[in-house]
Amino acid sequence: MTEMELIEKAKEALKYAYVPYSRFRVGAALEASDGTVFTGCNVENSAYPNTYCAERTALVKAVSEGYRKFTRIAIVAEKAMPYPCGACRQSLLEFAPDLEIIVHWNGKTEKACLRDMLSFGFGANAFPMEENGEAE
Repeated sequence: MTEMELIEKAKEALKYAYVPYSRFRVGAALEASDGTVFTGCNVENSAYPNTYCAERTALVKAVSEGYRKFTRIAIVAEKAMPYPCGACRQSLLEFAPDLEIIVHWNGKTEKACLRDMLSFGFGANAFPMEENGEAE
């Protein structure tokens, strides 16, 4: 799948965002290592901690279907460049420290590596334990 096709899948997911409070729609398309793509949108709630970002929505869908390895994620928004928040960075780091992050807004695309965005993150895959294989 091309980068633009992944961005288009994120744009499609953006249409389903539930954002009555912020009015900030975000869509994400997470690509698994076998090429399967899981999409997600942000879902707000009046109890703000219960809000889900598009990135974590896509991640939870993928993990709940047995996927654990991911290569890239495209994130699209309408109002501003949609870099992942800290909670999304940490959640994604659990499964894919070297995930390619592709953000797209207003015709502009930027890329980054997740590990560079959260250099002191922690988790099972963030710092593999080679000696006993626990993190693999």
